Amino acid sequence: MAASGSSRADNGYGSQQPRRRKGPGALATAYLVIYNVVMTAGWLVIAVGLVRAYLAKGSYHSLYYSIEKPLKFFQTGALLEILHCAFVESEMLASVRQVLQNMKMDRGMSLSSMVENRTLACGKDLKNEGGELCMKRGGIVPSSVVLTAFQVMSRVFLTWAVTHSVKEVQTEDSVLLFVVAWTITEIIRYSFYTFSLLNHLPYLIKWARYTLFIILYPMGVSGELLTIYAALPFVRQSGLYSISLPNKYNFSFDYYTFLILVMISYIPIFPQLYFHMLHQRRKVLSHTEEHKKSE
Repeated sequence: MAASGSSRADNGYGSQQPRRRKGPGALATAYLVIYNVVMTAGWLVIAVGLVRAYLAKGSYHSLYYSIEKPLKFFQTGALLEILHCAFVESEMLASVRQVLQNMKMDRGMSLSSMVENRTLACGKDLKNEGGELCMKRGGIVPSSVVLTAFQVMSRVFLTWAVTHSVKEVQTEDSVLLFVVAWTITEIIRYSFYTFSLLNHLPYLIKWARYTLFIILYPMGVSGELLTIYAALPFVRQSGLYSISLPNKYNFSFDYYTFLILVMISYIPIFPQLYFHMLHQRRKVLSHTEEHKKSE
């Protein structure tokens, strides 16, 4: 959770303590706790389903069918996170407008200085938790709508437009590769959010959140790429989701080519996200160690 020490910052009110922006209300907090608990439980169900199916079959092949329905349900349920971020961005913009209206211009501060000083408090909080949460100041989940939408939609796309639509790839080992990576990642991530909302975040969960991705992220990306690659010949043969000319709309679309472009897009995107996460790990965990030493 966000550190409270940032309330000591001088935000242009002189010696007067700044008014703290309220975090999510009781109803919003209760909703988010329930949402994250449900999502954690859902991915735990998927994990248990994988283990049970493996023990029953004695093989890791074709385990996808044992968790197909809960995987589709809970991965699609992540679309709500886009709405969470969109709500917070509108709340934060409204907060900035209100702050600027309340500030007195006769104190000799420029507009840019007021905005910079006012954002210091939340900025420190974001730094303290690696930009994940700023519950007490930024609203619910102050993440980028665009980034969140990209991350969620890419998984939903792979779940429905590739794995569900191309039945032949469902027996591929690459599917199990990304499913296992997703499952472990989401159990940790939703647990992290739940405990953060409750102001009781165990260090082990924070450590896992910012450490296990080092293995899980490449593992998941590899599974995703191999699954899309395995789907290509079947998509080309069946003409799945493709639109050919002539037609009354004078429009064509080749799903096979689109999947190739999706695979190519991983080249510039994956390294940027991965190294960004490594940077966040150093920042968050080093701050935690400094905080422990100061105590």
